[in-house]
Amino acid sequence: MSFIKNMQGRYTTKKYDASKKIESKKIEDLKEILRLSPSSINSQPWQFTFISDASTKDELSKVSWLNTQKVIDSDTVVVFSRINDLSLFEKQIEEELPEGAVNYYKEFIKPLPEAEIKSWFDRQVYLAVGVFLSACANMGIDSTPMEGIEPENYDKILGQTDYASIVAVAIGYRSEDDFNQPHKKPKSRMNIEEVIKSI
Repeated sequence: MSFIKNMQGRYTTKKYDASKKIESKKIEDLKEILRLSPSSINSQPWQFTFISDASTKDELSKVSWLNTQKVIDSDTVVVFSRINDLSLFEKQIEEELPEGAVNYYKEFIKPLPEAEIKSWFDRQVYLAVGVFLSACANMGIDSTPMEGIEPENYDKILGQTDYASIVAVAIGYRSEDDFNQPHKKPKSRMNIEEVIKSI
Protein backbone atom coordinates (compact mmCIF):
# COMPACT_ATOMS: atom_id res chain seq x y z
CA MET A 1 0.00 0.00 0.00
CA SER A 2 1.10 3.57 -0.59
CA PHE A 3 1.96 5.86 2.30
CA ILE A 4 -1.14 7.99 1.69
CA LYS A 5 -3.37 4.89 1.79
CA ASN A 6 -1.79 3.84 5.06
CA MET A 7 -2.38 7.30 6.53
CA GLN A 8 -5.99 7.25 5.33
CA GLY A 9 -6.44 3.97 7.19
CA ARG A 10 -4.58 5.09 10.32
CA TYR A 11 -6.69 5.93 13.38
CA THR A 12 -6.38 6.19 17.14
CA THR A 13 -6.97 2.66 18.36
CA LYS A 14 -9.36 2.43 21.30
CA LYS A 15 -9.33 -1.32 21.89
CA TYR A 16 -6.47 -3.79 21.39
CA ASP A 17 -6.40 -7.53 20.90
CA ALA A 18 -4.04 -8.60 23.69
CA SER A 19 -3.38 -11.95 21.98
CA LYS A 20 -1.73 -10.33 18.95
CA LYS A 21 1.97 -9.56 19.26
CA ILE A 22 4.26 -7.35 17.18
CA GLU A 23 7.18 -9.15 15.54
CA SER A 24 10.47 -8.39 17.29
CA LYS A 25 11.99 -7.25 13.96
CA LYS A 26 9.33 -4.55 13.65
CA ILE A 27 9.99 -3.37 17.20
CA GLU A 28 13.71 -3.11 16.42
CA ASP A 29 12.89 -1.19 13.22
CA LEU A 30 10.74 1.25 15.20
CA LYS A 31 13.61 1.82 17.64
CA GLU A 32 15.93 2.68 14.75
CA ILE A 33 13.30 4.95 13.19
CA LEU A 34 13.05 6.88 16.45
CA ARG A 35 16.83 7.15 16.63
CA LEU A 36 16.74 8.73 13.17
CA SER A 37 14.00 11.25 14.03
CA PRO A 38 14.66 14.91 13.19
CA SER A 39 15.18 17.63 15.78
CA SER A 40 16.21 21.29 15.70
CA ILE A 41 20.01 21.58 15.32
CA ASN A 42 20.03 17.77 15.72
CA SER A 43 19.62 18.44 19.46
CA GLN A 44 18.01 15.05 20.27
CA PRO A 45 16.88 16.07 23.79
CA TRP A 46 15.03 12.83 24.33
CA GLN A 47 14.77 9.27 25.47
CA PHE A 48 12.37 6.58 24.22
CA THR A 49 11.41 3.72 26.51
CA PHE A 50 9.80 0.57 25.07
CA ILE A 51 7.78 -1.32 27.68
CA SER A 52 6.39 -4.78 26.94
CA ASP A 53 6.83 -6.24 30.44
CA ALA A 54 3.32 -7.05 31.71
CA SER A 55 3.91 -6.05 35.34
CA THR A 56 5.39 -2.67 34.37
CA LYS A 57 2.52 -2.03 31.96
CA ASP A 58 0.09 -2.91 34.75
CA GLU A 59 1.72 -0.31 37.01
CA LEU A 60 1.61 2.30 34.25
CA SER A 61 -2.02 1.50 33.48
CA LYS A 62 -3.02 2.65 36.96
CA VAL A 63 -1.67 6.15 36.27
CA SER A 64 -2.99 6.43 32.73
CA TRP A 65 -6.42 7.94 33.35
CA LEU A 66 -8.86 6.73 30.66
CA ASN A 67 -6.13 4.77 28.89
CA THR A 68 -5.86 1.96 31.45
CA GLN A 69 -7.09 -0.87 29.24
CA LYS A 70 -5.14 0.29 26.20
CA VAL A 71 -1.92 0.17 28.20
CA ILE A 72 -2.70 -3.35 29.45
CA ASP A 73 -3.90 -4.85 26.16
CA SER A 74 -1.43 -3.25 23.75
CA ASP A 75 1.71 -5.17 22.87
CA THR A 76 4.08 -2.36 23.84
CA VAL A 77 3.91 1.11 25.36
CA VAL A 78 6.50 3.59 24.19
CA VAL A 79 7.19 6.50 26.55
CA PHE A 80 8.56 9.67 24.97
CA SER A 81 10.62 11.69 27.44
CA ARG A 82 12.58 14.90 27.21
CA ILE A 83 15.85 15.56 28.92
CA ASN A 84 15.20 17.23 32.26
CA ASP A 85 18.72 18.22 33.28
CA LEU A 86 20.05 21.25 31.39
CA SER A 87 23.66 20.62 32.36
CA LEU A 88 23.37 17.04 31.07
CA PHE A 89 21.93 18.33 27.79
CA GLU A 90 24.70 20.90 27.39
CA LYS A 91 27.33 18.23 28.02
CA GLN A 92 25.62 16.02 25.42
CA ILE A 93 25.62 18.64 22.67
CA GLU A 94 29.19 19.72 23.41
CA GLU A 95 30.25 16.10 22.82
CA GLU A 96 27.97 15.26 19.90
CA LEU A 97 27.23 18.39 17.84
CA PRO A 98 29.33 20.62 15.59
CA GLU A 99 30.39 24.04 16.86
CA GLY A 100 27.76 25.89 14.81
CA ALA A 101 24.90 23.97 16.39
CA VAL A 102 26.29 24.44 19.89
CA ASN A 103 26.70 28.16 19.27
CA TYR A 104 23.09 28.38 18.04
CA TYR A 105 21.92 26.84 21.30
CA LYS A 106 24.10 29.16 23.38
CA GLU A 107 22.95 32.28 21.53
CA PHE A 108 19.24 31.64 20.98
CA ILE A 109 18.05 28.95 23.41
CA LYS A 110 20.22 29.05 26.53
CA PRO A 111 19.33 32.69 27.46
CA LEU A 112 15.64 31.75 27.70
CA PRO A 113 13.97 30.92 31.04
CA GLU A 114 14.33 27.24 31.97
CA ALA A 115 10.63 26.56 31.34
CA GLU A 116 10.95 27.88 27.77
CA ILE A 117 14.06 25.79 27.13
CA LYS A 118 12.21 22.67 28.28
CA SER A 119 9.24 23.67 26.10
CA TRP A 120 11.69 23.76 23.17
CA PHE A 121 12.83 20.25 24.16
CA ASP A 122 9.18 19.13 24.24
CA ARG A 123 8.64 20.33 20.68
CA GLN A 124 11.54 18.20 19.48
CA VAL A 125 10.01 15.17 21.21
CA TYR A 126 6.71 15.76 19.39
CA LEU A 127 8.55 15.71 16.06
CA ALA A 128 9.61 12.17 16.98
CA VAL A 129 6.04 11.27 17.97
CA GLY A 130 4.82 12.28 14.50
CA VAL A 131 7.51 10.22 12.81
CA PHE A 132 6.68 7.25 15.04
CA LEU A 133 2.92 7.33 14.38
CA SER A 134 3.55 7.58 10.64
CA ALA A 135 6.01 4.69 10.77
CA CYS A 136 3.52 2.53 12.66
CA ALA A 137 0.85 3.26 10.04
CA ASN A 138 3.25 2.37 7.25
CA MET A 139 4.17 -0.91 8.99
CA GLY A 140 0.55 -1.95 9.63
CA ILE A 141 0.86 -1.44 13.40
CA ASP A 142 -2.00 0.19 15.29
CA SER A 143 -1.25 3.01 17.70
CA THR A 144 -2.74 5.25 20.37
CA PRO A 145 -0.97 8.50 21.29
CA MET A 146 -1.71 9.24 24.95
CA GLU A 147 -1.27 12.57 26.67
CA GLY A 148 -3.75 11.23 29.22
CA ILE A 149 -1.08 9.93 31.56
CA GLU A 150 0.38 11.08 34.89
CA PRO A 151 3.92 12.00 33.79
CA GLU A 152 5.46 12.28 37.26
CA ASN A 153 4.13 8.84 38.21
CA TYR A 154 5.38 7.42 34.93
CA ASP A 155 8.82 8.79 35.84
CA LYS A 156 8.66 7.14 39.27
CA ILE A 157 7.67 3.77 37.82
CA LEU A 158 10.40 3.95 35.18
CA GLY A 159 12.94 5.20 37.71
CA GLN A 160 13.99 8.16 35.59
CA THR A 161 15.20 11.48 37.00
CA ASP A 162 17.33 12.95 34.22
CA TYR A 163 14.39 12.67 31.80
CA ALA A 164 10.71 13.61 32.11
CA SER A 165 7.82 11.70 30.50
CA ILE A 166 5.86 13.83 28.04
CA VAL A 167 3.57 11.47 26.14
CA ALA A 168 3.15 7.73 25.64
CA VAL A 169 2.07 5.71 22.62
CA ALA A 170 0.45 2.30 22.92
CA ILE A 171 1.10 0.03 19.93
CA GLY A 172 -0.23 -3.36 18.92
CA TYR A 173 -3.10 -4.68 16.85
CA ARG A 174 -6.72 -3.62 17.05
CA SER A 175 -9.51 -5.72 18.43
CA GLU A 176 -12.05 -6.68 15.77
CA ASP A 177 -14.78 -4.94 17.76
CA ASP A 178 -12.90 -1.64 18.21
CA PHE A 179 -15.64 0.94 17.60
CA ASN A 180 -13.18 3.58 16.36
CA GLN A 181 -12.05 1.74 13.22
CA PRO A 182 -12.48 3.85 10.07
CA HIS A 183 -14.97 1.43 8.51
CA LYS A 184 -17.16 1.80 11.63
CA LYS A 185 -16.47 5.45 12.40
CA PRO A 186 -15.23 7.29 9.31
CA LYS A 187 -12.14 9.45 9.73
CA SER A 188 -13.05 13.08 10.32
CA ARG A 189 -10.75 15.78 8.97
CA MET A 190 -11.28 19.33 7.75
CA ASN A 191 -11.50 19.91 4.00
CA ILE A 192 -8.14 20.28 2.30
CA GLU A 193 -9.03 23.81 1.19
CA GLU A 194 -9.43 24.83 4.82
CA VAL A 195 -6.05 23.64 6.00
CA ILE A 196 -3.78 23.86 2.95
CA LYS A 197 -2.80 27.12 1.25
CA SER A 198 -0.68 27.33 -1.90
CA ILE A 199 1.14 30.51 -2.85
